[in-house]
Amino acid sequence: MARHDHLALGRFGEDRAAAWYAAHGYQVVDRNWRCPAGELDLVAVRALPDGRGTEVAVVEVKTRSSVRFGSPLEAVGPAKQRRLRRLAGEWLAARVPAVLPGGRPSRVRFDVVAVVGGRVHVVEEAF
Repeated sequence: MARHDHLALGRFGEDRAAAWYAAHGYQVVDRNWRCPAGELDLVAVRALPDGRGTEVAVVEVKTRSSVRFGSPLEAVGPAKQRRLRRLAGEWLAARVPAVLPGGRPSRVRFDVVAVVGGRVHVVEEAF
């Protein structure tokens, strides 16, 4: 697969994931947020349903054209999870004042989204 095709497929998956979060009451506040330690695909925020604060979803999106080489969910192993946790800490330190003027979120969770052939599968609280 050419690099251009690979990037387009990834962008397609992130677009589908962002649309899913928007349809479920979230505001996507960052896409492809970068710092020296790496990149977060999506960060989405919503008010908690009970009205007691704000929830931040740190989202890793894995897009594949097929499951020929396994589920995209399998690509988020322990090392990737550790990296995402570190990146989330960096994001919270850098972005919370701008994104959540009221202060720290009440809850932070890690989701993994698999997009295969245009179908979106969201695993909330994946780790």
